[in-house]
Amino acid sequence: MSGWVLLLGASSSIARATANAFAARGYKLCLAGRDVDELERDATDLRIRFDIETCHREFDADRMETHQPFFSEVQLLPGGIEGVVLAVGYLGDSRSSRNNPHLQRVLLTNFVGPAAILALCADYLEARRGGFIVGISSVAGDRGRQSNYVYGAAKGGLSIYLQGLRNRLFPSDVAVLDVKPGFVDTAMTYGLPGLFLVASPAYVGERIVRAVLSRRDVIYTPWFWRYIMLIIRNVPEKVFKRLRL
Repeated sequence: MSGWVLLLGASSSIARATANAFAARGYKLCLAGRDVDELERDATDLRIRFDIETCHREFDADRMETHQPFFSEVQLLPGGIEGVVLAVGYLGDSRSSRNNPHLQRVLLTNFVGPAAILALCADYLEARRGGFIVGISSVAGDRGRQSNYVYGAAKGGLSIYLQGLRNRLFPSDVAVLDVKPGFVDTAMTYGLPGLFLVASPAYVGERIVRAVLSRRDVIYTPWFWRYIMLIIRNVPEKVFKRLRL
């Protein structure tokens, strides 16, 4: 616990819950995201409630030209960065995202921007020879479905990217965890039709930290989504293409 945990997209509900779970275990936290005022309030709250060191920085995954100066600054934190949690995401409207410019936004925020910042994080942790990376993808990335295939494609791409990083970084003792949530009670999913078996952010955050500490590779959360998606992945394509999912 000598280093810092950097949370990218720290204002999301899952990121906040994950921050709480790390803070309860004494980790130092650096919160990064777009809303600097909100991050400052959250950092202050964590510092007071858990008696830990915190900081906050402005970060926008979509603005890739800012990634290098941002990461050059945060890696100078005393003790260095021990782990990175990527909680950046944008669901968008499934119908609008079929076409530009919404399609580009969904792909940029959910895959291109995250891959770009994680490339910097991976180089740093590889040189440090230790630490962890957590990427929050989605069960939507396990198979393309007409209801959200652009979002699913981006999250599926992120999962493959994390898989490659895991393979690359294993010799350097850097753990890479792919988190695949199902439906979680967040602002992003509020009001969406057809939700079922919805998990709380607190449950997901605790599961993430436990998986980091046990150096897991992939988790579905809640756990039963592993078996739901196993069934969906194994439906023959001749049948699957006729389903309305």
